[in-house]
Amino acid sequence: MSTLRFSWPTRIYWEDTDAGGVVYHARYVAFMERARTEWMRALGFGQERMQREHGMVFAVRAMQMDFIRPARLDDALEVTATLVQCKRASMVFEQQVLRGDQVLLTAQVRIAALDAGSFRPRGMDDALLAVLKPHQHPQFTDQAD
Repeated sequence: MSTLRFSWPTRIYWEDTDAGGVVYHARYVAFMERARTEWMRALGFGQERMQREHGMVFAVRAMQMDFIRPARLDDALEVTATLVQCKRASMVFEQQVLRGDQVLLTAQVRIAALDAGSFRPRGMDDALLAVLKPHQHPQFTDQAD
């Protein structure tokens, strides 16, 4: 499995849409969160393990989204997550929501590393960085250091 451009499938249910069958804009945030979470899990770092073994959590610090086309009831989508920057206390992901070959949404998401107890910013330990850095997309590697 490639983790350079991770993809997570999702389907649009009634609860995701308005009365016209169009996806609520806020639901895309949840879809992207799930893709990033599953990317971390694929690397062996589920949220529970991050708290227990590393004493840390990740939280969204900033997000920029471009809505291109609407998703609709019963659409089968792919939500991608590509790590484009990995620093000691933060990561940046490029994400897309796709319906087949159609790009519905693009986003850039900045994630902060936080202490699990205090929710204050903190750096990731060397062992975690050593796992994450190789999964940074090579196109963006020079920008991250």
